[in-house]
Amino acid sequence: MDITLIENVLFATVRTATPLLLVALGAMMSERAGVLNLGQEGMVLMGAAVAFMASYVTSHMGLGVLAGAFAGMLVSVLFAFVALNLMANQVATGLALTIFGTGLSAFIGADYVGYSMIGLAPVELPLLSSIPLIGKALFAQDVLVYLAFGLFGLLWWVMRGTRLGLIIRSVGENPEASHALGYPVLKIRYVAVLFGGAMAGLAGAYLSLAYTPMWSEGIAAGRGWIALALVVFASWRITRVLLGAWLFGFASILHLLLQGSGYSISPNLLAMLPYVVTIVVLVMMQRKHGQSDAPRSLGQPFSSSR
Repeated sequence: MDITLIENVLFATVRTATPLLLVALGAMMSERAGVLNLGQEGMVLMGAAVAFMASYVTSHMGLGVLAGAFAGMLVSVLFAFVALNLMANQVATGLALTIFGTGLSAFIGADYVGYSMIGLAPVELPLLSSIPLIGKALFAQDVLVYLAFGLFGLLWWVMRGTRLGLIIRSVGENPEASHALGYPVLKIRYVAVLFGGAMAGLAGAYLSLAYTPMWSEGIAAGRGWIALALVVFASWRITRVLLGAWLFGFASILHLLLQGSGYSISPNLLAMLPYVVTIVVLVMMQRKHGQSDAPRSLGQPFSSSR
């Protein structure tokens, strides 16, 4: 295979994996704290819509990115209140949030459908971008890809080497014991959910401002659901989240690669590949481990009055 082709495939894989990585990192932190939020798809769509609208109106990409992250976080507040304060079923609440975010994003973005803008430009890092094979993929990306890498490193350090990471994990494993030790379980879970919402909104901003700089209904294309499956695939381990995001990112562009290579396969079947890979991986993980590695209190409500 031509070296240039390999570099382009790796470059496209990293770009495609970036929204998955952002959503999965946020979802993993929320689930590590014991909260199962299935509303990622709705939050991604809200982030994409608000980010595009803000950037289009102000002609400022930075404001659009911040607006997208804030929109995702704002929607997650609704989920946090219903699921944590009212102790509603987290699965049902998350599904309702996805429906709500999908409908609201389509409503507020209706006047911007079909509009486009110049997206975030790649920023080549001197010397590093010239490294054969991986240079273009890792060091000639836009700022949001670099931000995703930075957030991955920060969260890896927090979860593996700090007291804060230990507290988050303890809240997800045994909230009663954490509460007995004096940790504010609900506040920690609130922060984790809001962080997950901001990350989903940031992923949406990446989709509408960098990956495909335009707004259209359903621009998330199921990425929120794939990211949730990615967390399970990674067994709630942050390093595997990155590797899994790249795997699913490659699966998402594989149909383009096969079509470009002249294979006569239905484009509809090829477009299904990332979702088929998601299902196959989950089945394989379940058969291999037999039981889930999820935090023991995942999805279970907690009340400090108990």
